[in-house]
Amino acid sequence: CADQLNKAGHTVTVYEKNEVPGGLLTLGIPDFKMEKWVVERRLKIMEKEGVKFKTKTHIGVDIPVKKLVDEYDAVVLCGGAEHPRDLEVPGRELEGVYFAMEFLTQQNRVLLGQKIDPKNRINVEGKNVVVLGGGDTGSDCIGTSNRQKAASVRNFELLPRPPKERAADNPWPNWAFIERNSTSHEEGVEREFAVLTKKLSGEDGKLKKLHGVRLEFGLKDPETGRSPMKEIPGSEFEIDVDVVLLAMGFLGPVKNGMLTELGVELDARGNVKADNNKMTSIPGVFTAGDMTRGQSLVVWAIQEGRAAARGVHQYLTTEK
Repeated sequence: CADQLNKAGHTVTVYEKNEVPGGLLTLGIPDFKMEKWVVERRLKIMEKEGVKFKTKTHIGVDIPVKKLVDEYDAVVLCGGAEHPRDLEVPGRELEGVYFAMEFLTQQNRVLLGQKIDPKNRINVEGKNVVVLGGGDTGSDCIGTSNRQKAASVRNFELLPRPPKERAADNPWPNWAFIERNSTSHEEGVEREFAVLTKKLSGEDGKLKKLHGVRLEFGLKDPETGRSPMKEIPGSEFEIDVDVVLLAMGFLGPVKNGMLTELGVELDARGNVKADNNKMTSIPGVFTAGDMTRGQSLVVWAIQEGRAAARGVHQYLTTEK
């Protein structure tokens, strides 16, 4: 978005809450999936072309968002969908349970040469790791755990194992709901589907065991598209575990702070609502990417950013 607006002749400033620009591409996606020199090269080109980056500036915390609205002709919200789905079970508070993005962003910071306080370092070397969640984020946690030389890595997914091929009710060009294996899976992991985590237990405040049960699913409801699930009697189990990584998806953008202060309208899913030009319910304030779309792929975020740039350019160049 910033790149397109700059090329269109506008003066663009990007505010970034983290210490380095690039967002998810820099601190979220593992190095083995996207080498950081690719992102750094693009950022340097943008800087040379005139885009200004202000890091360590958390809008809604360090600077009131309304100050930006007053000072700039247009504002684009690109804060992502950073509210993670939590695991609401007994033992969640134990040491050794982390959100996936805590783990992944810290590893990227280490690879960027940053020093992490040993007390806060999430290091799974020699440890038994369980990743909860079977999506891309879970896959990233698996690959990173293997690179940190975990003793074992297991992956539990709540939903049943997807089919190897498209089902009759999942035709092209719809997204293919099939089982996918990433390079992280191929590097080594024990994957299990239809598993529900019931509780976590430990000693002296530290995680020691995961208690789960296996599930079976009924026929899909034609109205909701969901299959009812129930626990299989006698399938309860417990395993030794040192670290649990929560990679169960995201619930949309963080509401406290910037969005609450602005008072932008949200859609039914809790994302920032936007019109066809990516403008929010507040004139001159636009949005793009996961913040309005929900958790998605980088390619969609790029498309969203370009669409928002077109909307901003039209807004700024149309006589009012």
